[in-house]
Amino acid sequence: MDLKGRIADIRTRVDSAARRSGREPGSVTLLAVTKTFPAAVVQEAYDAGLRLFGENRVAEALEKQGQLPLDCEWHLIGQLQTNKINKILGRFRLIQSIDSLRLARALSQRLTAPQDVLLEVNSSGEAAKAGFAPGDLAEGFAQVAALPGLNVRGLMTVGPLTPEKEVQRRAFGLTRDLFLKLRSQCPPRMDFSILSMGMSGDFEAAIEEGSTLVRVGSALFGPRA
Repeated sequence: MDLKGRIADIRTRVDSAARRSGREPGSVTLLAVTKTFPAAVVQEAYDAGLRLFGENRVAEALEKQGQLPLDCEWHLIGQLQTNKINKILGRFRLIQSIDSLRLARALSQRLTAPQDVLLEVNSSGEAAKAGFAPGDLAEGFAQVAALPGLNVRGLMTVGPLTPEKEVQRRAFGLTRDLFLKLRSQCPPRMDFSILSMGMSGDFEAAIEEGSTLVRVGSALFGPRA
């Protein structure tokens, strides 16, 4: 199957999962994760109709941005180090990986324009993963949302590294419940509407548990080198 075929297949699976969760087809956003794939592959995806791309590494993302059309929308989905903040200002529509109050404060202090962000939640409790612990999220959210320049648009989580669907769904369901609770407490002016959950191996389970945005790489582009 060529790239156009894989995109169509993933969109069909996304829409089917949305229907199973009682939502309309097209209600879940597909983010193409292009880390390690060259700009030529991203251009092929662009030519096939994709416009939303996610990158994990700042240097790699900035290099590709200079080679791709200007109407691409870029999200930073990997860990952001404070020493890279100045390089990413104004370069990403959404930073999905705000994993601590310390990082949020450092970003806020250097912003020259408002920046949309997601708070990363460690929903699986795995020590190797970054993010706010579920029990700390409410306080962390309140503190980050009060920082100048940061628009908190929702939550992001990385599912547990397991093929067990019930374990995946439990972590995604926990993040969904946190998302809904926080959203119910947001003022009307706050657009808290993005729940970024699900990758190539688990995006259907994530959608069934409420994800509004899935981050798909290898299922679109093939195995990474």
